[in-house]
Amino acid sequence: MKAHDILNNPFLNKGTAFTMEERKEHGLIGLLPPYVQTIEEQADQAYQHYLQKPSDLEKRLFLMEIFNTNRTLFYYLFNQHIVEFNPIVYDPTIADTIEHYSQLFVDPQYAAYLDINHPENIEETLKNAAGDRDIRLIVATDAEGILGIGDWGVQGVDISVGKLMVYTAAAGIDPSSVMPLVIDAGTNRQELLDDPMYLGNRHERVHGQQYDKFIDQFVQTAEKLFPKLYLHWEDFGRSTAADILNRYKNDIPTFNDDIQGTGIVVLGGIFGALDITGEKLTDQIYLCYGGGSAGAGIASRVHAEMVSEGLSEEEAYKHFFMIDQQGLLFDDMEDLTPAQKPFAKKRADFENAGDMTNLLNVIKVVKPTILVGTSTDAGAFTEDVVKAMCDNTERPVIFPISNPTKKLEATAEQVIQWSDGKAFVATGVPSGTVTYKGVDYQIGQANNALIYPGLGLGMLASEAKLLTDEMIGAAAHSLSGLVDPGQPGAPVLPPFKYVADVSIKVAEAVAQKAQEQGLAQAKETDMAKAVRDLKWYPEY
Repeated sequence: MKAHDILNNPFLNKGTAFTMEERKEHGLIGLLPPYVQTIEEQADQAYQHYLQKPSDLEKRLFLMEIFNTNRTLFYYLFNQHIVEFNPIVYDPTIADTIEHYSQLFVDPQYAAYLDINHPENIEETLKNAAGDRDIRLIVATDAEGILGIGDWGVQGVDISVGKLMVYTAAAGIDPSSVMPLVIDAGTNRQELLDDPMYLGNRHERVHGQQYDKFIDQFVQTAEKLFPKLYLHWEDFGRSTAADILNRYKNDIPTFNDDIQGTGIVVLGGIFGALDITGEKLTDQIYLCYGGGSAGAGIASRVHAEMVSEGLSEEEAYKHFFMIDQQGLLFDDMEDLTPAQKPFAKKRADFENAGDMTNLLNVIKVVKPTILVGTSTDAGAFTEDVVKAMCDNTERPVIFPISNPTKKLEATAEQVIQWSDGKAFVATGVPSGTVTYKGVDYQIGQANNALIYPGLGLGMLASEAKLLTDEMIGAAAHSLSGLVDPGQPGAPVLPPFKYVADVSIKVAEAVAQKAQEQGLAQAKETDMAKAVRDLKWYPEY
């Protein structure tokens, strides 16, 4: 391999850390400054540079330069500053780079770009993107429903890149074994179609038979080329996300983070709250505010857990209410998605069904003890709403988990103040500690990064044939017990700074459950060892 090929390969490049022996061996003598740096020195130098950047977007672009040139250094640095970097590398700053992807484009970052108009290129694309790497994990998006910002066409590939960065930083999944992928099916965003710089297909989104056939061909080809593949779907639209997951989840190891990941982390937060109150999940009344794929997915996850704790499916549905743009969902509405239908109520059961478009009225009538917001309806959880929740139960669970920050239903501080410190709060974006009446309330982040990296590590370590509901339940349960419930102001979810420890715990729980269910195919039978052996560390 030629010297410059090594320096230009982010999986091989060490930059100034190449030793004199390595420089001689690879023909690098004279191609680098003479001083040999350690990875610690490189990281310190890079971090000082990072601190000089004036905005979060500039900081992200700088970190991406390191990512593009030296993966090991990037992850060493990310691991050192995981709490500080996560909102820069991923959400919320990633929204800026998705919206300006075409203008900012510098490097394809080893992503695969699948063009809906050329199904004949699927196999060649996947082979080219993989090169000689053994791909174990693909994050695929078609970017129709990027949380909080909608349809961004080919530019949504950045969400796949960002998601995989968190997989590696949080759970130690080898970055050479992953592939970010976008399915460019067009876009319905007019500003992109009119933008002369836009790098994607300039036509409206393709749906229906052509789209379904393309997805199917992609899945079959990827499974054939990469026999130990775990396939993660991200930010697909309302009309396709659940269909795609349901089509493949009983045949291959696959996962949709918006539908399943958020559900697991919210369930983990609810378990955290119930650990503190000593109440039972099956006694709770759950109100979902925002019935998109995330809201309905979370509700389905909590419903499945109630069933596993002894309720019949029908009995469990009585504990759930769902509000979407139309108000409380009734079964006579014609525009319900398949995921919403099981949660819709009979209009005749409500005397004042006409008033059920208003959140406060719904709370007063159905008396929920848990309120989860995925609506992106900023400020919807008003003081009256929070106080009405407190009238229903001594310690309500109120999770405004929409993101980005400007879409939050309420801030953590508002919920703590308005509930007089009684509400259990988790938010979808990072929240600082809230001090109220002398108590420091640590706010858990209902951040999927607490779950999906460890889930992936557990799936890959066990080589599980499928991801089952039981494995997902084990992941949610593994989150509780990481926080001291006796401490005043304790968070209901472990703080993000512990994500590396959390990921190992989640991975072990998932791998163990895969083994119990007879789905683990790994040669190693000690699942804790399998998880530890697979974990990659950023070191030269």
